[in-house]
Amino acid sequence: MELPVTPPVAPMLAKAVTTVPAQPADALEWSYEPKWDGFRALIFRDGDEVVIGSRGGKDLARYFPEIVAAAKEELPYKVVLDGEIGVPHLIDGTHRLDWDRLAQRIHPAASRVALLAEQTPAVFIGFDALALGSEPVMAEPFRVRRETLVEAIGPGSRDRHFHVSRVTTDPVIAQDWFSAFEGAGLDGVVGKRLDGPYVENKREMVKIKHKRTADCVVIGYRVHKSGTGLGSMLLGLFHEGELRMVGGAGAFTDAKRQELQAKFEPMRLDPDKPASGEPTRWRSEKSGEWIPIRPELVAEVAYDQMEKGRFRHTVKFLRWRPDREPESCGYDQLEVPLTYDLHDVLEGTD
Repeated sequence: MELPVTPPVAPMLAKAVTTVPAQPADALEWSYEPKWDGFRALIFRDGDEVVIGSRGGKDLARYFPEIVAAAKEELPYKVVLDGEIGVPHLIDGTHRLDWDRLAQRIHPAASRVALLAEQTPAVFIGFDALALGSEPVMAEPFRVRRETLVEAIGPGSRDRHFHVSRVTTDPVIAQDWFSAFEGAGLDGVVGKRLDGPYVENKREMVKIKHKRTADCVVIGYRVHKSGTGLGSMLLGLFHEGELRMVGGAGAFTDAKRQELQAKFEPMRLDPDKPASGEPTRWRSEKSGEWIPIRPELVAEVAYDQMEKGRFRHTVKFLRWRPDREPESCGYDQLEVPLTYDLHDVLEGTD
């Protein structure tokens, strides 16, 4: 590819905050936009060559042939955009992004990919630009990159695959979006500094989500006390290249327990070893016998608090994340802002 910005590019990330940041009294510092619930993707188009870079750097183009075709029809000859891929679905008369249908698009069979591209076509919602023509814009402030994005995609319509995310500089409107857009399959609100450049792999944006979640690597499981099915799954996060155990997810239905055990059994690291075995760094005599599996699957879980690098309580399994690479699941996603000092809580007078 002969572009001013070439793949792979690690996308700019966001850190979690609890509220929509306010604008300073004397200036506009923030741009706010909806947080789209899909696969993060960077689109690189150089003529007939199109690459769809995932957050982990892999090319997703083979899974979304309709996006590749649309890029050649709807985008400029040379362009690099950042955004989200989603699958709209009509539910009770309203279109919303459907995560389950999106996750099904990651399939190894080419025939299945082609069928799903027709049955559940995806869209790309652009929210940043990295280059247009021969000009890179990553070093430019977001004000300029936003203008470049709008120029590259143009006016949207329902029959197009490429769209531009809406934005506002009004924090009141952003807070309204946080509540009003949830029914459309959105995941909260993102804030970007209007004068900030595009910084690879840095948490320069902020995000306000509807729930506290984490993407974790499944590193093992425990058989249910009944002797059949999965009792709980063991979760890990990477820290300085090392995979560390952070807790477990449980409370599955009988059908789900059977499904998960069948999914994990072929991935066992000790297929010839019975469920009971010697304690390991993830398995102790007191905590029960865990069966280690290949650390290849990423699960999104809901949690309440972290304590000493681990989840304080058992977490809730939400969904699989086929768009995430295990190595990308680190502690940095769990950043929690310090909203109260302990003494403020103890001495407060409500």
